[in-house]
Amino acid sequence: MTEHLNVAVVGATGVVGEALLEILAQRRFPAERVYALASARSAGRQVKYANSQLDVEDLAEFDFSKVQIGLFSAGASVSEEFAPRAVAAGCVVIDNTSQFRYDEDIPLVVPEVNADAIADYKNRGIIANPNCSTIQMVVALKPIYDAVGIERINICTYQAVSGAGRSAVEELVRQTTALLNGRPLEITGGAKQIAFNAVPHIDVFQDNRYTKEEMKMVWETRKILDDESILVNPTAVRIPTFFGHSEAIHIETRDKISADAASELLAKSPGIEVLDGVEMGQYPTAVTDSSGHDPVFVGRIREDISHERGLNLWVVADNIRKGAALNSVQIAEILAKNYL
Repeated sequence: MTEHLNVAVVGATGVVGEALLEILAQRRFPAERVYALASARSAGRQVKYANSQLDVEDLAEFDFSKVQIGLFSAGASVSEEFAPRAVAAGCVVIDNTSQFRYDEDIPLVVPEVNADAIADYKNRGIIANPNCSTIQMVVALKPIYDAVGIERINICTYQAVSGAGRSAVEELVRQTTALLNGRPLEITGGAKQIAFNAVPHIDVFQDNRYTKEEMKMVWETRKILDDESILVNPTAVRIPTFFGHSEAIHIETRDKISADAASELLAKSPGIEVLDGVEMGQYPTAVTDSSGHDPVFVGRIREDISHERGLNLWVVADNIRKGAALNSVQIAEILAKNYL
């Protein structure tokens, strides 16, 4: 490991950036110095790191030769411009945007699933962090995939507004406050009300009538599991919760596995916590279990009554922690320990 490891957090004033700084401190990441970077309009602000405050520096003026790892979470266009600059200066980039996920020579990594792929960072100096909804799904499915194979995945997601950034969180607060106080809503354009609603539209629609968020789950699952044959059929829905994504997952396995065997397998797998009873409350929910916590929670494990090799799972995780910041820091920990 490099003796004097320095880290830059790009997008430090955003929801994920703040979580990155929090998790770096909580996990005592071995950084001698952490730099908080953002756009020029945020330069000069301060952000919390451990028991201190960091001055936010202007990303456009930062010298990346001062750091060995850059944690990027400021949007795809920012990564497109600045990640290559950072790499050219000798920094390894862990990118939390969609900019590089589908490039064949850039590894797409979930440490519990395909940590060995981190070694491929040497191709271009960049490691991509998957989409939040994909991360929690593949963490839950990898043990079953390894044990009995998976031929097909049907999944419906119920995703928190924080997945769309701080402005979406503020919009849910605004709408909820207005409605609870008997005030009319003002919503511009064709957008649907999110407060007290469920909206089956995340990201832009593709030519096949799936949204890009849904297709991300198809593309990323195949890349992470290194299996182009796996069939994935997603529907992605935004719901009025602040943090924590929920997923109803229905899989068809290659070989039969019982619900009890699947539960035992998941309970001993890294990064997973099984909460699977049949009494009131003996199942995980995004708000009461995953929000603010690291594990991927799995419950409602049951055999599919409509398919002889079918299995149903309910999976929840904190989309900002495990779905973004924690996954990035876990990659950085392995990178620092084994490769730098």
